[in-house]
Formats: sequence, C-alpha cells, structure tokens
Amino acid sequence: MRLKIVPDNTKIDFIGYHKLAIGFSIILVVVSLGLFAVRGLNLGIDFLGGIMLEVKTEGPADIGTFRSDLGSLGLGDVGIQEFGEPDVLLIRVQRQPGGDEAQQAAIKTITETLGDRVVEYRRNEVVGPTVGAELQEAALIAVLAAIGAILVYIWFRFEWQYGVGAVIALSHDVIATIGLFALFQLEFNLSTVAAILTIAGYSINDTVVVYDRVRDKLRRFKKLPFEELFNLAINKTLSRTVMTSFTTLLALLALLFFGGEVIRDFVIAMIWGIVIGTYSSIAIAVPLLLYMRPRRGDEDEAPTGEDATSKGTAPEAG
Repeated sequence: MRLKIVPDNTKIDFIGYHKLAIGFSIILVVVSLGLFAVRGLNLGIDFLGGIMLEVKTEGPADIGTFRSDLGSLGLGDVGIQEFGEPDVLLIRVQRQPGGDEAQQAAIKTITETLGDRVVEYRRNEVVGPTVGAELQEAALIAVLAAIGAILVYIWFRFEWQYGVGAVIALSHDVIATIGLFALFQLEFNLSTVAAILTIAGYSINDTVVVYDRVRDKLRRFKKLPFEELFNLAINKTLSRTVMTSFTTLLALLALLFFGGEVIRDFVIAMIWGIVIGTYSSIAIAVPLLLYMRPRRGDEDEAPTGEDATSKGTAPEAG
C-alpha cells in the first residue's frame, strides 16, 4: 500500500486565493527587507574577520564569569555562547589591530586567561578582513549568478513569462530566508550561503515541475480559462510536490535534532527554504502567469478523466 499524504484527484481552488497569497508574500518580503535594514545580519567570522574558538570546559560553563574575564582583556567585542551542550562554548573575538602576530598573541592571551577551566580546544579559526570582504562579494555574486542562470534556463526551456515568474518566486524565497536570519540573528556565514543556493535549486525544481504541467495543459486545452487550467496543473502535481517536500523535511529534522550545533543554522535555513520554496512554487510562480498570459498551443481538447475540472466536466470511466 502506497503512502499518500495528498489524494490523487484534489480540486483545490489555489488560483481563487492567489491575491491573498500574493498579498501575504508582499508583506513577507517588505518585513524581511525591513528586518535586514534595521537589525542587519549576524555575520560570522567568515565575513567579518576575527578569531573564533570552540572550547570544552570541565563541567557546565559559567558564561557570565567567562564573559567578565575575557571582557577585561581589552580585546574589543567578545561574544560567548553555549554551543549545543552546557560544557561547550563558542567564543568570538573581533579582529585585533595588526597582522597575524597580533591575532596569535590574542589567542595566547585568551588561552592563558581561561587556564584549567578549558579541557579541550576543538576549533581555532582566524579570518582576515580582506578575506572576509572578498567572501562577502563572492557570496553575493554567487547568489545573483544563480538567479540569473535560472532566468535564462527557464526562458529557453519555456518562455520569458515563465522565466520572470520563476525568478520572482525565487527572489521571494531568498529574501524571506535572509529575513529569517535577521529576525533571529542566526549566524550568517558561508554555510548559510550554501543553504541559500541549495534552496534556490530545490525551489526551481519544484517550479519547473509545475510549469511543465501548466505548459502541457495550455497546449491541450486551448479554450479552458486560465484560472481553471492553472488549478488543474497545480492539483495534478500537488501529491508529488508535497511528498517530495515531506521526505526532504524528514531528513532535515533528523539533522536538526542529531546533527549538532555546527550545522544547526544551515539546517534551519534549509527547513525554512523547503517550506517557503514549496509555497512559492504553488502560490506565487503559477498565479503570476495570470498577469503575463503565456501562449497556448494548437491542440484543443476537453479535459477528461483525471483532468476533469470541478465545473461540471464529468470524468470518464477507467
């Protein structure tokens, strides 16, 4: 017996609610951009440059004492947080004036101050400001290049209307993910950029599947109203879309609970991206075609069997 989360022959009126969905998405994008402008992103050492230490203490750590001791060293901004377990801390220190010698001297000062309270140094990273700035630029170029390449791909595979719809939906997903990181101040680093690019690939895969069915229906049912035709296409792919997202989320939830703190922010970005990407493929990418009117094909058939709509077209037997 096959597992079915969504029945095969659903007849949900997605297009009937498309204005509500688009309005919600506009609000989501505006709020995300506002959060980004006001709160900014919690950029990691990858982008800012500085020192990051992951340490294991003997027993649960007293973060207040650690913060007080390290704050008195005159090293500038020092951030300390638990990293998955009470006896594991992540220590971030802003980059020190001077070259590598200044950074190594700061690390030595920190280790001497922590003394016997630390039983293991699990990670020790130093990133320069030049490298951090270059990584920021490279990350932005990577995201924009991915969106541009997707636009060209969809344009050539379908038509320009599909390409515009896909890029708007994809940009919606990326901005919403950045808004999530700005809201909760999750660390934004190279792993997060990798997550955003992965989300882009996943989202566009969903969108292409639905668009392919839309194009097929446009060729077959030349006189069927766009609203009914788009609903038909979405409902025909709904079971596949939901099942794919569900199984992917199962794997991501396992990583979230058992993968450790090192990949936690990456996994959160992926989970959010899967949810928002699935939503945008259905509620944004296809309804936008209503306003761009892609061309129809030459065939003209009445929808039969599973393609029958809820407007009274009777399904054929068998």
